[in-house]
Amino acid sequence: MSLTGTAFLYTLIVLSVVALVLPLALWSRLRGPRIARAAARVLMVLFAQGAAVGLVFAVVNNQNNLYDNWADLLGTGNHVQQAANLGADGTGGISLKRLPRVEQRFTTATGPGMNGVRVTQLKGRVSGVNAEVYVWLPPQYGTPAYRHHKFPVVELLSGYPGSAKAWFGSLHAVNQLRPLMRQGRVAPFILVAPRMNLLAGVDTGCANITGTVNADTWLSVDVPKMVTDNFRAQAGPAGWAVAGYSAGGHCATKLAVAHPDRYRAAVSMSGYNDPIGERNSLAAETPALRRANNPYLLLREARTPPAIALYQSGQPGDGYEAATGLEQIAKAPTTVHVVYIPKSAGGHNMALWQPQVVPAFQWLTEEMGLLHGRPGTTPHARSSAGSTPAELASGTASRAGAVRRR
Repeated sequence: MSLTGTAFLYTLIVLSVVALVLPLALWSRLRGPRIARAAARVLMVLFAQGAAVGLVFAVVNNQNNLYDNWADLLGTGNHVQQAANLGADGTGGISLKRLPRVEQRFTTATGPGMNGVRVTQLKGRVSGVNAEVYVWLPPQYGTPAYRHHKFPVVELLSGYPGSAKAWFGSLHAVNQLRPLMRQGRVAPFILVAPRMNLLAGVDTGCANITGTVNADTWLSVDVPKMVTDNFRAQAGPAGWAVAGYSAGGHCATKLAVAHPDRYRAAVSMSGYNDPIGERNSLAAETPALRRANNPYLLLREARTPPAIALYQSGQPGDGYEAATGLEQIAKAPTTVHVVYIPKSAGGHNMALWQPQVVPAFQWLTEEMGLLHGRPGTTPHARSSAGSTPAELASGTASRAGAVRRR
């Protein structure tokens, strides 16, 4: 029975009802020795508690897309076939342009918010990762007017723990963006959501760690190669962006800073710079790994400032300080747009990030020069990092960073 399926949820609802009715019907009618009656009552209480806890877990998991399947929940899943030493650029010296095109087989994805989403099992030819990737095509993709058009791409990264389905399910990205794409208010992006949880019980930190995992290469090499092989997608960096929340936000920023030759822009919602921000991150295990996967240090120490644009949103104590840190050290052509989110908007959860999807994609549309399908550059959005929290709280409602709990 699927962990996220309706059958599992309905089974738990039925069990919870039974667990409630059972003591009411049998508590005083039990017969036999006192110890047997006591044991039966204890079992009924434990059954009721277990059913209630299971039901709450299922509801929370479905709402937040934390675990896709039983293997993820039980920590038995492993999607890494090999993790060779791929060198500083993560390619292992392989010429990506010479890799033959591989046609993937896609099937219809199922679950809440997955309307129009397709999924494939991708065997990363460079990274050694074998995992699922979800793809959604914009409304214009199948129309005659766009039959020769190549579309920009946004790679969507989940937090930890988290499901690749979360952007479509919990954050309702398609439901929010599809009408705006039809109206020309948001560019017709191809949305690509690869699996982030590759090893049991740990966050990869989007790092390449020889002998353990090549998560960076999976996300920045294998997944983009698959997309450009199978769809009319623009090539990086001009046509590619990456977006994430929480641990996925950290990864989005790190990938863009580390690979300006692959990404033009990045969106981070409630992200962090130091990998130690996620206590289960493999990238935080040694000082060397922490330095190599800290976008603040990578940006500060870059010989040439990368030509990237960063959208960083956060609350005090949850992403805002990391965002302003990046803004303070950024040098042209790097730009950093900081959005202050007041504490009143909610906590570190989907309810906070869902209202940020549209503003972030509107920013991407403008920043990548895609407004009304026109190529080129557009004026950079003004950073809000220099404003005080009070000014931001009052002015945010009219700007892209406005967030309200539903």
